[in-house]
Amino acid sequence: MSRKQPRQLVPEDLRCPISLELMSDPVIISSGHTFDRSSIQRWFDSGHRTCPITKLPIPDPPTLIPNHTLRSLISSLSNTTPPLSQNNSPSSDPQTLVNTLLTCSDQDVKVNSLDQLSRISKLDLGSRRRLIEAGVVSALLNCLDSVPRRSHTYSDTNEVGDARVRVQEKALHLFLNLSLDDDNKVGLVAEGLLGKVVSALYGGAGDSRAVAATVLTSLAVVEVNKATIGTYPHAIPGLVFLLRAGNGRERKEAATALYALCLFGDNRVRAVENRAVGILLRNASAGLERAVEVLGLLAKCREGRNEMLNYGNGVLGILVNFLTNGSSRGVQYALLTINALCSYSEEMCFEATKDGVFEICVRLLEDDNEKVRRNAKCLIQVLQGRSFTGKC
Repeated sequence: MSRKQPRQLVPEDLRCPISLELMSDPVIISSGHTFDRSSIQRWFDSGHRTCPITKLPIPDPPTLIPNHTLRSLISSLSNTTPPLSQNNSPSSDPQTLVNTLLTCSDQDVKVNSLDQLSRISKLDLGSRRRLIEAGVVSALLNCLDSVPRRSHTYSDTNEVGDARVRVQEKALHLFLNLSLDDDNKVGLVAEGLLGKVVSALYGGAGDSRAVAATVLTSLAVVEVNKATIGTYPHAIPGLVFLLRAGNGRERKEAATALYALCLFGDNRVRAVENRAVGILLRNASAGLERAVEVLGLLAKCREGRNEMLNYGNGVLGILVNFLTNGSSRGVQYALLTINALCSYSEEMCFEATKDGVFEICVRLLEDDNEKVRRNAKCLIQVLQGRSFTGKC
C-alpha cells in the first residue's frame, strides 16, 4: 500500500492523528497514543509539551517508543493484494476459526486458522473486538499451552519448520495485534497472558522470544501494566536473560521492552537488582543503542548509579563512544547518563573531564538536534561545578 492510496482504503487505526496519512514510523508517547514519528516530532519541536489528543502535559524531554505492533500491521497491510478493508475480510467466520483452535489437534490446520484470524485482526478496532467476543483470547492461550518449551541451548534451525513452532509464533503475533488497542491491554493481562509471554521469553522457539518481548512493550504502554508486569515473577529477569542470551533481534526487542517498563520508577530498581546494568553495558559496547537508553533511565535511581559506578571507567568509555559515534538519540541518552553519574560522583566528574567529555559537549552545542544541545549544556554546567537544576 502506498501512502498515495485513497484515504478511504487506509484503516482509521493506521492513520496518524496529526497528518491523517498512513503512518510509516509509528511511535507511542507517554499518553499512550500513537503518531507518525515525523508528525509528533514537529509538534514537539515547535515547543508543545502536551499530547495533541488528550491535551495533557508530556514529560520533558518527550519519550518516543517505537510501536512495533502497528509497524508490523502496516507492513503486512502494505504487502497484501488486494488491500485489506472491511469489504474483503476472510470468508471464514471468526467463531468457526476460534472453535477450530480449541478443538482441532492438527497443527497445520491451527496454523491456517491463525493466519485467517490474523488477517481479520488487521482490519480495524471493530474486527478485533469481534474476535475477543468470539473467545479468541482463551483459544490463543490454549495454543500456547500446547507448545513444548525449548531448552536454553536450543538451536532454531532444528525445529523452525515444525508446525507447533509456527502455532506459537502466530499466536503471539495475534496477541500483539490484539494489544494494539489500549482497551485490550489491561484485559489481556487480566486474562492471564503474562505467564505465557514470560514463558516464551525463556523457552520460545523460532521468532517467539522476540515477539514475546514486543508484546510486553505493547502492554506496557498502559501505566498500570508497567507496575503489573514489573512485579510479575520472572518478567524483568526474562528480559534480562534475553538481553544476555538472545540473538540480535531478541536483544533489541528485550531492551525496548525493558525501556518501556523502566519508564515506571520502581521497575528501575527491579532491573538493577536483576543485574541488568552489566548486561546492558555489554550490549551497549556491542553497539546496541537501545541499551544506552535503558541505562539513561536506570541512572535516574540511586541503585542504578551505584551499580554503574562499580564498573569504573568502563562505563564512561562506552558512553563517550556513543557521544562521538551514536545517532542523535544515542548521544542524547549518553549525555543524560553521564550527567546523572557526574552529578552523583565527584570522581566520575573528574574522570569525564580528563577523558575530554567537556570538549565533546562544547562541540555538541552546535548540533542540529535541540535536545542534544540542551543536554550538552547541562553536562557542561555540571562539569564546571555549577549546581544542577531541573531547568537544564
